[in-house]
Amino acid sequence: MKPQSQDRQAKIVARRNAGRAKPGRLDFAWLVAALALISTGCEHKPSKEEEESAKNTITCQLAGERLVIRFDSGEARMLTATSEKITLYQIPSGGGTRYSNGNVELRGKGMDWTLTELGVSTTLESCKQYAAPKP
Repeated sequence: MKPQSQDRQAKIVARRNAGRAKPGRLDFAWLVAALALISTGCEHKPSKEEEESAKNTITCQLAGERLVIRFDSGEARMLTATSEKITLYQIPSGGGTRYSNGNVELRGKGMDWTLTELGVSTTLESCKQYAAPKP
């Protein structure tokens, strides 16, 4: 081959390779794209049911411990700081709202509640609307 032909051949090969990404950069680009898709796919948007549940849920302090109470269809479901689940059933009341399961009673309305266990009544403190954790 003549030197001109070699130069010409080298230029053609260089042009072909110029449009191709280096293997390391291509792999990195795919990794970045995959991570972006994964991170946006992990965002959890609450469903309508979850949003409604949060509207019917309050959190209070009972003896310095968090107590979560969800009100739904004639029931009050409590979740204690020790993960104990207690279901109370709505019963007739002269004023306000009253729930009981025979052992535990919850009385009140709005954000003012009293819990009675074994005949001892305790006013629940710092009751507020439940706020779901941000994703």
